[in-house]
Amino acid sequence: MAIDLESMSKLGFGLMRLPEKNGKVDHDRVCDMVDAYMKAGLNYFDTAYVYHGGKSEVAAREALVKRYPRESFMLATKLPAWEIHREEDVERIFNEQLERAGVEYFDFYLLHSIEEGNNYDTYVKYDCFDWCMKRKAEGKIKHFGFSFHGSPELLETIVDAHPEVEFVQIQLNYLDRTNPVVRSQRLYDILRERNIPIIVMEPVRGGALANMDPAIEKKFKDYRPDKSVASWALRFVGSLPGVMTILSGMSTEDQMEDNLNTFKNFDPLNDEELKIINEVTETLVGIPQIGCTACKYCTDGCPKKISIPDVFRTINTLRRHTDDWRSKNFYSGLVQRSGKASDCIGCGQCERVCPQHLPIIKLMGEAAEILDRVN
Repeated sequence: MAIDLESMSKLGFGLMRLPEKNGKVDHDRVCDMVDAYMKAGLNYFDTAYVYHGGKSEVAAREALVKRYPRESFMLATKLPAWEIHREEDVERIFNEQLERAGVEYFDFYLLHSIEEGNNYDTYVKYDCFDWCMKRKAEGKIKHFGFSFHGSPELLETIVDAHPEVEFVQIQLNYLDRTNPVVRSQRLYDILRERNIPIIVMEPVRGGALANMDPAIEKKFKDYRPDKSVASWALRFVGSLPGVMTILSGMSTEDQMEDNLNTFKNFDPLNDEELKIINEVTETLVGIPQIGCTACKYCTDGCPKKISIPDVFRTINTLRRHTDDWRSKNFYSGLVQRSGKASDCIGCGQCERVCPQHLPIIKLMGEAAEILDRVN
């Protein structure tokens, strides 16, 4: 059954960065955010087996599945290659996901984070494309696709070899269009050439395109004082043809409200706004930044319990504002509850799961040289 793009919620609720309280998902706040989202007439929820240390699918069950009729929402989740070590793991993980989420089927099911190397090789080794189509024939999966973090060459190979794929989820935002690692513009073009619906992840690049230097933010505010900085990033991808749904990993009620306002009466970018976007992109490309999107895949397995995304966030801020006392205070507080950058032992588990392919060990060494002086 083909996906009707017009029936899809343009804004998808990503359940990767849910609010927490005392180290656990804050159920009451998640329920409030789900209610606000559903009340706005939206219904696409995106989770995964590994989000929130395996608790995101459970949060979806408690805040969504138990509280709304099954036909009133669409639920997407993903099969993680790095948790598959033998053939029977595929079925085991899927059944566990159904139980966690409290559903009998998933509306959208994805092979998680396809890229060159172990992930793609694992999906091929255990014939996961065919396995997913069998589950679709059984009615346990309504729509099948994958999320992608690999090269354009691999994407072309996969979509041409697997016409059964109904959609592809890619990282796409105005800053990563020409990123030599992500190459999101080329990924977008490949999918458009084949009329494959696109789900966008990281439209605000893990928040980096929501909080920027005041001089950059002024460019946006001078032209549209009524629009938030984050809304420009969302409107950029929302203005592109072929985009089915844009995922936002909303962590606060304010983010939810702002995003709902952006899509309530969606206003595509005009030519002048696109010109401003391009000017901002040129400025941002000139500032050396660590391309971390704070997905936190790296943190669960860190033997030293280092909050790697927060370390990188501190470094990125200090690169823009060398004397920023807030960042120094933030890091001082961070190391009271997690490991320091200098605690890194270089085990490499983080690099194996990083969808941005960052040289984390090297970057942590550089961060330690800077932050050890701060702390």
